[in-house]
Amino acid sequence: MINTNMIVIEDPEYLGKVCGANDRNLKQLEGLLGDRIYTRGNEIHFSSQNEEKIQIFNSILNDLLFSVKRNRIPDAYMVDTLFSAFGQEPDRKSSMEFLENELNIPGGTGRIRARNLNQARYMSQMQSHDLCFGIGPAGTGKTFLAVAFALNEILNRRYRKLILSRPVIEAGESLGFLPGDLTQKLDPYLKPLFDAMEDLLTAPSFQKMQEMNLYEISPLAYMRGRSLKNCIVVLDEAQNTTREQMKMFLTRLGEGSRAIITGDLTQIDLPCKEKSGLLEAERLLKSVEGIGFSSFSRGDVVRHPLVKKILEAYEQEHTS
Repeated sequence: MINTNMIVIEDPEYLGKVCGANDRNLKQLEGLLGDRIYTRGNEIHFSSQNEEKIQIFNSILNDLLFSVKRNRIPDAYMVDTLFSAFGQEPDRKSSMEFLENELNIPGGTGRIRARNLNQARYMSQMQSHDLCFGIGPAGTGKTFLAVAFALNEILNRRYRKLILSRPVIEAGESLGFLPGDLTQKLDPYLKPLFDAMEDLLTAPSFQKMQEMNLYEISPLAYMRGRSLKNCIVVLDEAQNTTREQMKMFLTRLGEGSRAIITGDLTQIDLPCKEKSGLLEAERLLKSVEGIGFSSFSRGDVVRHPLVKKILEAYEQEHTS
C-alpha cells in the first residue's frame, strides 16, 4: 500500500529555500529515494510503500528546514550529505554534527562550515582533542579547516600564538642557500598556509595579526629543543616527516598547547616511503585515548569536480 506523507512549511521564504531553485533540492532527494515528491501550496508531499523511506524523507526535510533557520542555504550537495548521514546513523547524530558545526572567526570573511560528514567529524575532533590528525588526499579541506580552527582559537584569545610548520624537503635545497630572511626563505613552502589565512581573514585582521606577533612560521627542523606553551600548532604535509622528526614534534607540546597535524599518505616525497613519520604515528597512536584521527577519501574532495576524477585516474593507474 502506498502511503503519502506531508510536511507543511508556513513561511514562504523558508519553503522556497528548502525546495531550492526550481525545486532542485526536492528533485535531488526524489532521485535518492526513488519515489515521488511534489509540492502543493505550502505542503511538500512524499508517496512511498516503504516506511523507512518516509522516515528518511521526514528527517531530511526537517534538517533542511533547520539549516534554513540557521541562515544556511540548502543545496543538492547538502541533500546528498544528509542522505548519507541517515544511512550511517539513523539516530541523526551525524546530520546534526554536519549542520551545527561552524566557525565564526573574529575578523573573518564569513562563517566556515563543514561541507561533508568527514569534515564535520574533523571539526568536532579538533574541538575535543589537544592532538588531532587529519589524513587524506589533496582537496579534502584538511589544511584549510585546520588553519580556520587555529585562527578562531587565536583570535578568541584562547592561545597566545599560532605556529605554522612544515617539513622543508620538496625543493631539495638547503634554506641557507635561498635568498632573504627566514620568512622569505620559507614563503614558497608555507604559501598554502598563507593562502588559507588570506582566504579566511579580512586584510585588516591579517595585518593586525602580523603587528601583534600572533603567529609564527617555523620549519620543522627548527622546532628541536623548543617547548611550546599555550600555543596552537599546525603541522602541514606531515607525510614528509621522518619518524625521528615526528617524534620530536610530538614531544614539543608544552602545557596548555594544542596541535593539528595534516598529511596525505599518497604523496610521500621521502626516499623511503615506509619511513614516513605520519605513517608510523597513525600506526602507533591511533588507539591512544585523547588523540583524534580523522580520515578523508577521494569522495570528500571539495575542490573543482575534476580533482576527484584526476585522483581516480591516478589511483587506477597505480593499481593496474
